[in-house]
Amino acid sequence: MFLDVSALNCQTARMNKRLKYPTPVSVSEAVKQLNNGAVVAMPTETVYGLAGLASNDYAVLSIYETKGRPRFNPLIVHCADINMAEEIAEFPALAHKLATAFWPGPLTMVLPKRSDAQLSDLVTAGLETVAIRLPAHPIAREMIGNLGKPVAAPSANPSGKLSPTSANHVIEGFGGEVPVVDGGDCDNGIESTIVAVGSDALTLLRPGSISAEELASVTGAPVGASSSAEIVAPGMLKSHYAPNAAVRLNAETANEGEVLLGFGEIGANAKNLSPTADLREAAKNLFSFLRALDQTGAKTIAVAPIPNEGIGIAINDRLARAAADRKD
Repeated sequence: MFLDVSALNCQTARMNKRLKYPTPVSVSEAVKQLNNGAVVAMPTETVYGLAGLASNDYAVLSIYETKGRPRFNPLIVHCADINMAEEIAEFPALAHKLATAFWPGPLTMVLPKRSDAQLSDLVTAGLETVAIRLPAHPIAREMIGNLGKPVAAPSANPSGKLSPTSANHVIEGFGGEVPVVDGGDCDNGIESTIVAVGSDALTLLRPGSISAEELASVTGAPVGASSSAEIVAPGMLKSHYAPNAAVRLNAETANEGEVLLGFGEIGANAKNLSPTADLREAAKNLFSFLRALDQTGAKTIAVAPIPNEGIGIAINDRLARAAADRKD
């Protein structure tokens, strides 16, 4: 299908005359806006998502334009239930095992797109696969259920910047120009695990709170790492999740002019992700603490070492992307 993106740009600009939303909106107002083709930020258990109807070209283009996101970077489609998901993707046996174990929850599966899927081509960035998940947050589930249609929803922040874990983060990030439903602070604090599901094997594309070991245990299938340099799923850009300040990793102390993001016994007098070295607490605090340190105006945030195990793998993935060369 050929999309006249220049025409979409003009139409989207007319549809999205920027109003101000300095305070959160209700679920009913959000659903109304989504039905009208607008974008709305919604809470999930991972981070806040910038949602738009996944079947609406104008809404999906508005997601890209609002975020400043490159259009080669596909979006995750959020569904209310497994029936909705099966209308847009083919589910091999391994996918059903994963869905039974982890949905609703912080797992995104990359699956073959159905030929009759009611999706904008912009959602998948031209790929023959689609990334899908069922969020666990009750407000997200209510919104999508009331719509009766799936939404595309990347993180509700300007592209490449820190992901939002509260409604206020969204309001600050977009200057109050995006309506947001306030669902409180996100429980997980980092984005979902993304796995490509084949007929007899899995490929981990982005680590998250659900580990490769858990995926293998549930399915009995091997879990490999992606060897492709191509962007085949969200969250694979080298530079991503970044504060304005530079990020220095594996720091035992802060140098002059730096601020320290601690973990465990390191940084007792600093902003500490988890003084008790609890990796799940650290994951929940990661983006909000980076944001708070960034707002001090420091040029560099020094980050204490994080154990590279369990959810620590996902934390280190986000930190490595935050510290990457931003010229790429």
